[in-house]
Amino acid sequence: MRVLYLSLAVVITDQISKFYIKGISIPFLNIKFEGMYLGESIQVIGDFFKITFTENPGIAFGFDPGSDFKLFISVFSLVASIGLLIYLFTVRDKSLSLKLAIALILGGAVGNVIDRMFYGIIYDYAPLFYGKVVDFFDFDFFNFSIFGRSYDRWPIFNIADAAVSVGVLILLFFYKHHEAEDKKSDEFPIETTKSDELNSSEGSTEKTSDSISSNELKKGSDDSETDKGKEISI
Repeated sequence: MRVLYLSLAVVITDQISKFYIKGISIPFLNIKFEGMYLGESIQVIGDFFKITFTENPGIAFGFDPGSDFKLFISVFSLVASIGLLIYLFTVRDKSLSLKLAIALILGGAVGNVIDRMFYGIIYDYAPLFYGKVVDFFDFDFFNFSIFGRSYDRWPIFNIADAAVSVGVLILLFFYKHHEAEDKKSDEFPIETTKSDELNSSEGSTEKTSDSISSNELKKGSDDSETDKGKEISI
């Protein structure tokens, strides 16, 4: 499935961007990049768009459910990613828009799962499954409240989050198309079954007809031989 290349591209781009923001040190390869310090912000388009380094300990919009749920969130994210991969395989013959959407969501999910699973170990601040997600895209859109928190800017996010959001938007935009495709695929096996039954019935009729014809020919041959025997007897 070539759409998996899209998922892979999302994961690689996401991780490279996070290593660039947070920094990375690999002594045995003599690689050391400092990156940004936590909370540092760089203006890109005035105050509207900034690169701001922050770490998300929980789930979407910076919501932190506490350390007791951290392991559950990480394991659930891993299981969900595996489920998306399996689902992408099952829809490999469906429309391109559906496969692209699932591939984007899968890439984004895996990108953030890597943070949650391994960043605590890589940066030596937490055990496996207890890492924090690196976020840095900082936009000033409008004020709103969610999960009991008020925001004067859009919650800081990363490339993986953006990929998931775009994938969901594609699903919503092409929802009717995907629904019609599912209905069509549900009706197709019924039509195929009816066609198979009709072909089977026709085949049985032909076999019966052939059998009758064969019996008639045999009977005719036997009658002919009997008549010849009578003539010889006379």
